[in-house]
Amino acid sequence: MDWISPRALTRLGMLNMNRRNVDYISRYNDRTSYPLVDNKLKTKLVVAEYGVKTPKLLQVVRQQHEIPHFREMAEDLTGFAIKPAKGSGGKGITVITGRDGDEFIKASGARVPAAYLERHLSNILAGLYSLAGTPDVAIVENLVESVPGLAKYSHQGVPDIRIIIFQGYPVMAMLRLATTASDGKANLHQGAVGVGLDIGTGKSLNSVQFNRPITLHPDTGLALENIDIADWEEMLTMASRCYEATGLGYMGVDLVVDINEGPLLLELNARPGLAIQMANGRGLVPRLRAIEGLKRHHFTPEQRARFAMDAFSSQQ
Repeated sequence: MDWISPRALTRLGMLNMNRRNVDYISRYNDRTSYPLVDNKLKTKLVVAEYGVKTPKLLQVVRQQHEIPHFREMAEDLTGFAIKPAKGSGGKGITVITGRDGDEFIKASGARVPAAYLERHLSNILAGLYSLAGTPDVAIVENLVESVPGLAKYSHQGVPDIRIIIFQGYPVMAMLRLATTASDGKANLHQGAVGVGLDIGTGKSLNSVQFNRPITLHPDTGLALENIDIADWEEMLTMASRCYEATGLGYMGVDLVVDINEGPLLLELNARPGLAIQMANGRGLVPRLRAIEGLKRHHFTPEQRARFAMDAFSSQQ
């Protein structure tokens, strides 16, 4: 995207990082709630109480002496994901998609022995991937298998959907698609594709990679203009429930659509990035102000999702 002056960005309603930090994160996010979203294990436990499904938990490894039990647990598994509980930006996540004899097959196609995965677990416990380098916990989850309608757009990685929730209302959303550049991860800073989604319908709006407009996925070659997310209202409602679960007024909710389980929560983010605005081709500020200007907030997640679909639809 060509350079745009700060004044022009303001006119477009673009939220910048300083304003996000001061006016929204600091103002609406109680720091006592951060441990709930900065720890994937705590997130899984707290959202379950509010009817939000997450990938099935297979094992929790807290101490080095528990690592040998991983090999026993994984004996009959063909696919799973190993994650650091306090990791960020996808760091330290290893996805296994199959088995070949005694070797495990990673999402990239590389084959690794069980000893490789055990060393990875040891590194996680040592805090190699944690937010502050402090000792961590490793969790092993069921492998997420994306529905074919979305999986075909992504390259060597599960596509996910980021929804910004403000005071319990979904205000903006995008689909994130892995690429060769992003090494199979749905991380826009590493080169994943961001596809803006119409809050009213779940249909694609604009697409960007490295903040530049694109129309085709760089690896799959598929057009990105006619993507339509099924069960959209259910996903918005699910994301809205995370407000009650955490009390955070401004956060990113990352969802996936599993072929067997349907919509699942991957993780929450108390400091969501701002590239979602580029993917949508519009700024967050007008929508945030609209919520702040409500005289009376809607009580249930269902009501908040429906309000957002009506108020922030691209058809408006």
